[in-house]
Amino acid sequence: MLFVQDVDLTPNPQALKFILNERLLQFESRHFPDKNSAQDDPLAKRIFEIEGVVTAFYMDRFITVEKDKDSGWGPIQKKLVGIIKEFDKSLIPEEKGLENLEKHTSELLKQINSVIDSKVRPALANDGGGLQILGIEGFTVNIRYQGACGSCPSAIQGTLMAIENLLRKDVHPAIEVVAA
Repeated sequence: MLFVQDVDLTPNPQALKFILNERLLQFESRHFPDKNSAQDDPLAKRIFEIEGVVTAFYMDRFITVEKDKDSGWGPIQKKLVGIIKEFDKSLIPEEKGLENLEKHTSELLKQINSVIDSKVRPALANDGGGLQILGIEGFTVNIRYQGACGSCPSAIQGTLMAIENLLRKDVHPAIEVVAA
């Protein structure tokens, strides 16, 4: 049975990270910036039924929920814990295979993903967020923050610069990182 083991604060005051007892996804992350984007995902759709929820993000063993500034956490937490407890994990849409991603990825993008996977995503996940690489044009990497990081001022400012510096050091000195 799926249940919430712990709830962690995130650097984003409007987001909480709900740590689960079981894995939801093996390698993907799922970000839902609004209710409409969640229509094809039964878990996210249920989360958006909670009044005050504005974004949902999940991966591995956690769900991060962002609320609007006028809503209180008490009712949201109580409803979310109930949804998780009664949710059938088998309803989560199947993950796409890594093999297809590997075939269509350039060597530079593979290097970038390797650095992001080992040094950036774990830190962001620790804070209830994630990062999606949208693409690369030349040496400009387009990213999108997910979960708690999506609207957090520190992610948008300092983390972006730190990621760019890391990629310049570990991959190529001409890399620029732009957030969508």
